[in-house]
Amino acid sequence: MTDQTFDIIVYGATSFVGQIMTRYMQAQFADGSIRWAIAGRSKSKLETLSRQAGLTGIEMLVADAGDEAALKAMCARARVIVSTVGPYALYGDTLVRVCAETGTHYCDLTGEAQWIRRMQDRHEDAARQSGAWIVHCCGFDSIPSDLGVHFLQQQAAKRFGQTCNRINMRVVKIKGGASGGTIASMINMVKEASGDAELRAQLKDPYSICPPGHGFTARQPDVQMAYDEEYGSWIAPFIMAAINARVVHRSNALSHNSYGDGFLYEEAMVSGEGASGKRAARAISWGMTGAMIGLALPPTRWLLENHVLPRPGEGPSEKQQREGEYDLVFLGTTPRGDKIRCRVTGDRDPGYGSTAKMLAQAAACLARDLPGTTPGGFWTPATLMGDKLIGRLEAHAGLSFELVPA
Repeated sequence: MTDQTFDIIVYGATSFVGQIMTRYMQAQFADGSIRWAIAGRSKSKLETLSRQAGLTGIEMLVADAGDEAALKAMCARARVIVSTVGPYALYGDTLVRVCAETGTHYCDLTGEAQWIRRMQDRHEDAARQSGAWIVHCCGFDSIPSDLGVHFLQQQAAKRFGQTCNRINMRVVKIKGGASGGTIASMINMVKEASGDAELRAQLKDPYSICPPGHGFTARQPDVQMAYDEEYGSWIAPFIMAAINARVVHRSNALSHNSYGDGFLYEEAMVSGEGASGKRAARAISWGMTGAMIGLALPPTRWLLENHVLPRPGEGPSEKQQREGEYDLVFLGTTPRGDKIRCRVTGDRDPGYGSTAKMLAQAAACLARDLPGTTPGGFWTPATLMGDKLIGRLEAHAGLSFELVPA
């Protein structure tokens, strides 16, 4: 592409996370180091956001998710499109196709594994030919997990001369509110799977978004409520584990199996010691099971959608975002039995305050930090951006990556 006006266009700027990200970018790039614009389907909503956020000199572009001509015109003006328009399985197909065909780099915050697989199957060849970098999962799912494993594996290689063939991630602390957009994506995934046996089987496959011919056959751990001796605590399933693990396994495949052919990865939530920890683990486990059953059944799904769960456009307050945080611990074990541990922390609520900063920095990394010789295709945050993105996140997004005693 030639004659690009902008480094980054934020598509879906008026969405819940899009508004947070827009305000963050206004402060972060006030020095003009990144040329950016906002885009969406409603001119009036874009104007309202621009006025409320004080976006002086920031251009607005109007494009509907289904209008291919408008999306092509938008892509012609940008090096990178960052999209917050979800559920992506409903609204994201055309934009990914246009980016892949035109060589426009792209990132988003989807956690919809079934849609990621469809996009790879349909558009990987076009992205390779055009040189477009397509990077899904650039929010809380799955940057902390993907880059946390990347960071730990690099440190293991330096210290022990080999990478870990098993890593367990534990959510030690997490505080933040749920958003209607995330809930809507989960509901759509359940709807798709309820009528599609092939999709249900795909959603059980931990390697479902790995490239064809990956060759991985190791049976991955299925975390249930249990006592974890390594952490001295009860653990329970973590709702983001499914998408995070898939991204980590894709990173392994794209890095030429650098984590090992039989690499094992799992995530769980720490609930505490003793009887109280056990009760908390049971409550988390039963709650997740009950929620998925409720979403799978049309009558209860309707009730949850309309009277219980937050709706699209709703999410945590500014106070909740500021007071939110997360603390993730990764424990790696090498084939020789050496152990190494690291922490990844974030200073805002994971799903929105922190995700907005991660997504913006991922887009900036795509726009400015990577060599033009990097081939096009569908990448993961770790395999395309790796240490450069870690540097940005630590400097500008409130994340930390550090080794801790094993």
